[in-house]
Amino acid sequence: MLVALTNSCHKRIDDISVMSILVLNGPNLSRLGKREPEVYGYRTLDDINLELMESFPELSLEFFQSEDEGALLEKLFHIEDKGGYTGVVLNAGALTHYSIALRDAISAVTIPVVEVHLSNIYAREEFRRTSVISEVCVGVISGFGANSYHLGIRALLGIVGNDQL
Repeated sequence: MLVALTNSCHKRIDDISVMSILVLNGPNLSRLGKREPEVYGYRTLDDINLELMESFPELSLEFFQSEDEGALLEKLFHIEDKGGYTGVVLNAGALTHYSIALRDAISAVTIPVVEVHLSNIYAREEFRRTSVISEVCVGVISGFGANSYHLGIRALLGIVGNDQL
């Protein structure tokens, strides 16, 4: 199942187009709130997305989640080809640990990608401590629960020099 939401708020600030950020989520993140709440919390992905829209009304946020690796790659390539995106906040879920295809897709696009995780992957099982995508992302935020997404957006804003928003 593919899930895509868009913050319909397309304001102009000082005659400059609003910055667009893609929040991209991989496998199993559709199960947030139900799957291991002691690790991932009780908030659903929709809850997190709504909180982001409320926290960053000046941004154009697009949300996309898929259980399918190929759909995530296609989405990255689509926004690269379409243009106009400031960056990507990516929670790749389990793909973080083994997807060379996702790693290659991130390195194939020029848009900055911030890797985020709800849990601290470095304090979890051994297999979760390896990220094959970290080397091609501009940064990694891990272990702050739903706030990891907020911090990921702030990091992107800092990278592009718009950290006053």
